[in-house]
Amino acid sequence: MDDQKRIVVTGIGAVSPVGVGAEATWASVIAGRSGIAPITLFDHSGCRAHIAGEVKNFDATQFGFSERDARRYDRSVLLGVAAAHNAIKDAGLDFAARGGNEDVCCIVGTGIGGIVNIENTVRILAVEGPRSVTPFLVPSGTPEVTSHTIALHYGLHGATFGVNTACASGNEAISTALRRLRQGPEVIAITGGTECPVCALSVGTFGNMKALSSWDGDGDPTRVSRPFEKNRSGFVIAEGAGILVLETLAHAKKRGARIYAELAGSGQTTDAYHFTAPEPSGTYVALATRHALNDSGINPDEVDYINAHGTSTPYNDLTETIAIKKVFGEHAKKLCVSSTKSMTGHMIGGCGGVEAVICCKVIQTGIVPPTINYEEPDPECDLDYVPNKAIERPVRVAMSNNFGFGGHNTVIVFRRFE
Repeated sequence: MDDQKRIVVTGIGAVSPVGVGAEATWASVIAGRSGIAPITLFDHSGCRAHIAGEVKNFDATQFGFSERDARRYDRSVLLGVAAAHNAIKDAGLDFAARGGNEDVCCIVGTGIGGIVNIENTVRILAVEGPRSVTPFLVPSGTPEVTSHTIALHYGLHGATFGVNTACASGNEAISTALRRLRQGPEVIAITGGTECPVCALSVGTFGNMKALSSWDGDGDPTRVSRPFEKNRSGFVIAEGAGILVLETLAHAKKRGARIYAELAGSGQTTDAYHFTAPEPSGTYVALATRHALNDSGINPDEVDYINAHGTSTPYNDLTETIAIKKVFGEHAKKLCVSSTKSMTGHMIGGCGGVEAVICCKVIQTGIVPPTINYEEPDPECDLDYVPNKAIERPVRVAMSNNFGFGGHNTVIVFRRFE
């Protein structure tokens, strides 16, 4: 494959429950620090779930927003733009000096979009009537707003749009950006995922769905999210954003960019099985994985690490384990498979972006983050989930899995750049 078709990661940015910035997030996950705590963003007393992964000490005015715009935009947009700011700075790109920027696209995924602004606006509608409703509801938080706000801040004139495939949205956005850069005309993509679902409406609906793990105030909330462990009881909802700067290898070489990894390929399928439950045989998760490997030109036995979707729900973790064993056979026992959602919680559309950042850091450093709270093994989930402590291991190929309600399965593959 020529340098115009090979796509590399030159910048990473993250805003997560365990840190503001990619390096802060990375330091926390390799240390096994959880960002899960009692909810502070709204009154959760009437909800079934009372904990979440919230971004702490976040100030949108540090990332190019005026105080007025910070109040106007949905929090999911603020987090996504902040992560993009982090990634663009990390990549050493100065779009103002570069000029033009018709060859830069921006594609960001979100599973829910501006639900905080929607909830707040509905309250005003109910009390004060439609004449009091903000005229900025649509341009402040619908699924494409993060992408066009990043473009607005940096003067980007390539294709700009949002992607919405539930919890797979971040990976799907990255996959879409990969394909756009391969075909042109763009040579740079700002891509990833963002979400802020920590509000009464989403915590209420997920809680009533029995998807969230309950916590009544007894014990330690940081110990609730326990992917692949026998006593897992549901996911912990979280907010966050992760953004990559992708470039064609030709463009990255031309400007002398530092390269974290090559984005080698991706694969997608749909279960077409149920509103929320995964198809239990893992057939279509496995097929998405095979598609990603084929697209990457990578054999199954070359994969060293999988950042699992690993939500801490009984069915998801079991299905993912089954699918991994279908694809990798005996090599599955040699893989490191960890779920950083044990520390961050489940950021819905934001998880793909943050976990892609983590995969890049794994390849760069040779450190594999743990699955914390792994105390009692589940006999049906019998892989190496890197229990409780990070390990050092050279990683040439890392895979990131994200699967969404509705049966969306998207797998992306990173390879050490040679």
